[in-house]
Amino acid sequence: MMEILKDITTARSRFREITKSGKTLGLVPTMGALHEGHLSLVHQAAADNDMVAVSIFVNPAQFDNSDDLKVYPRDLETDRNLLKKTAADLIFYPSTEDIYPDNYHYQVIETENSLQLEGAYRKGYFDGVLTVVLKLLNIAGADRAYFGEKDWQQLSLIKGMTQAFFMNTEIISCSTVRENDGLAMSSRNALLSPSERKIAPDFHRILTSPLTPEDKTSQLENAGFTVDYIKEMEGRVLGAVHLGRVRLIDNVEI
Repeated sequence: MMEILKDITTARSRFREITKSGKTLGLVPTMGALHEGHLSLVHQAAADNDMVAVSIFVNPAQFDNSDDLKVYPRDLETDRNLLKKTAADLIFYPSTEDIYPDNYHYQVIETENSLQLEGAYRKGYFDGVLTVVLKLLNIAGADRAYFGEKDWQQLSLIKGMTQAFFMNTEIISCSTVRENDGLAMSSRNALLSPSERKIAPDFHRILTSPLTPEDKTSQLENAGFTVDYIKEMEGRVLGAVHLGRVRLIDNVEI
């Protein structure tokens, strides 16, 4: 039976009990609103470890828009029912007060790569991400933690942070899960209107085309997107666009 752990003291005790028993523990950090992309991380964690914990925490520190935070979907029961279909053993569901007893006065800040791309458009975003991930990794003490490649820049920064701070948890990257039409799975996709949803797959199609970043930008704009950036970095093409009120990100290997 899947356990739900809400307070940090109980969670840390349970996680230590698992690792002290000699079992390996995989952690899948999420903000809830789960979809098949998240579940694929759980499946990989279950294949690699004896037990799997999924954290569900809507992190206020990574929202630069308070309205986005207010409307972000929160439905533990739906997420729990989805996880019941997987090999997840534990759900860690802490409160904001538990995660930030210091009221976010202490933060993890990366001073170079986090200022580019997503960091240039979302002030303080990566500070919030790195801070909460560090906290979750310290609480769980997991052998491995799993992140999707859709958030490539985030994944790169998290790997860099764990190396910089000599952390024992291994960061495992998992391939982006896509809809049949190529659109990267995301909780934000549900916010697209029917007409926007028909256009959205063009983002991935154009991103994978053998064009220059400048030409890809022009094609996306002609297709109805507003482009924040299209840039080649770390052997990949990374992009962020707006479609109506919804912001989408994606990346593909060059």
